Amino acid sequence: MSNRQVTVFGSSRVGPQEALYHEAVRLGRQLAAAGYTVCSGGYAGVMEAVSRGAVEAGGAAVGVTVELWSSRARPNAWLTEEIAAPHLFDRMSRLVASDAYIALPGGPGTLGEVAVTWNLFQTESIPLRPLILVGESWRRVIACLQEGMRIEPRDLALLRFVDTVDDVVPLLRELPLPRTPWGPGPAPRAAPR
Repeated sequence: MSNRQVTVFGSSRVGPQEALYHEAVRLGRQLAAAGYTVCSGGYAGVMEAVSRGAVEAGGAAVGVTVELWSSRARPNAWLTEEIAAPHLFDRMSRLVASDAYIALPGGPGTLGEVAVTWNLFQTESIPLRPLILVGESWRRVIACLQEGMRIEPRDLALLRFVDTVDDVVPLLRELPLPRTPWGPGPAPRAAPR
């Protein structure tokens, strides 16, 4: 099994009766079959589904949960490893300690995770890696941001868009995927140029 890890962002508000849940299960299976460890926020919805798919395919599923939420949220049952971060900011630093990032549709939390990861690339705070946005909804979100904010072509070049989860693994195979020199935990700052 590869020691490469892919973080998947997505909604916690998706149930097994919804198509997006089953797409996330399929994505988890495909990532595990390609040799990636799947990392997520560790809770319900897309996070559960992608973990389930990875484990059903014989892979590993890491969940980065938040200790402060332990009284109101339970980690999903499909995790092979749980990392309990003390707070949301530490959780985010652990989620970005991966070799690539995939965003399925979600809500404000998913948008925040994508924005933070994108900004870390933009400011050269972490090494550039694939940030893949899945589905038409992400194209609309980014187009809306372009209309109202100062987003330049070089910022957009940091993102990759695909139509379906079936497009993710083939794109990962095409893109250079540097090995992350650290495990889960805060990412070191990029060396100044």
